[in-house]
Amino acid sequence: MYVAVKGGERAINNAHRLLAEKRRGDRDVAEIETSQIEQQLSLSVTRVMAEGSLYDRDLAALAIKQGRGDLIEAIFLMRAYRTTLPRFAFSKPVKTAEMDIARRISATFKDLPGGQILGPTFDYTHRLLDFTLMANGEEPATAHTADHPVDETMPRVLDDLLNYEGLIQDEPNPTNDDAPVADLTREPVKFPADRDLRLQNLARGDEGFVLALGYSTQRGYANSHAFVGEIRYGSVAVEIEPEELGFAIDIGDIELTECETVNKFKGSKTKLPQFTRGYGLVFGQNERKAISMALVDRAMRAREMGEQVMGPAQDEEFVMEHSDNVQATGFVEHIKLPHYVDFQGELELVRRMRAEVLERLAKADAADTKNARSQPEAAE
Repeated sequence: MYVAVKGGERAINNAHRLLAEKRRGDRDVAEIETSQIEQQLSLSVTRVMAEGSLYDRDLAALAIKQGRGDLIEAIFLMRAYRTTLPRFAFSKPVKTAEMDIARRISATFKDLPGGQILGPTFDYTHRLLDFTLMANGEEPATAHTADHPVDETMPRVLDDLLNYEGLIQDEPNPTNDDAPVADLTREPVKFPADRDLRLQNLARGDEGFVLALGYSTQRGYANSHAFVGEIRYGSVAVEIEPEELGFAIDIGDIELTECETVNKFKGSKTKLPQFTRGYGLVFGQNERKAISMALVDRAMRAREMGEQVMGPAQDEEFVMEHSDNVQATGFVEHIKLPHYVDFQGELELVRRMRAEVLERLAKADAADTKNARSQPEAAE
């Protein structure tokens, strides 16, 4: 409470009412529906689900509306709601190799088995404001269907085109789906952290922070020069295996964006020169976050590769301790809340320090004056 006097609670309640009024805006304008947010602001919904660690498009749309479009506030709301939900099962590892692909591109190979699929993307737009969206509304658009169906078994670029030559680092592929995996939401983070924990942290890390770190690796603050081996976006099935059944069942599909980057590695005493990988996987369509995540993932593997740590993105403790926007928001914004007692303590301390300095200066001035007066007498 801001003031410890009668009326403070009433003021806070009124601030809440004012917030609701500002959220609603001009009542002559139709109220935005959560279904409109979910359908038409899908990339915002994607970010809120990813960083809120909860895949629910309707709840993400509600959080965006409640937060007046402030995505970090919406992420905070999602994360808080998530803590109230029971965990009744663990999913099997999703099979992104079997993704129902809506978009799949590579910046390293032009001719791919299965072809390049542009899908929905801003990449080829001119970034010019379309004022018809403001004046007349958007014209209905229907994409043309391809002449040939998408290959159901879309091969992975790096595995099919590089791995067969032994030019890229092998990734561990455990055959046991029940192998232990760290859980960032239930266990305290300890350093050094294994890659599974680092990837969890990046997946729900703040997009802007991860983007800046990824950018820093390209600007020379890491031994990194990456190419996008493959980006794929589409739907994958989520399966669980109930104990009473003993076999996996499909409980639904989720949309994911997956990115694998290729980085040159000069080799070591035990390894030949080869390419190494960075990996990113996020909810929904968010290629910027997936690419940034892959760049930082590779940067944080510096010690594993025997490389010199040269930049913040390679320091796993720095990255993981500062990437969470809910924690960052709480720590930054808490300083606007009442700190009256703390500040009074600081105020008294500064006053006392100033008094001590002034007293010391006064004594020094008095000593200098006394010395100046005694010098002529000594000369006589």
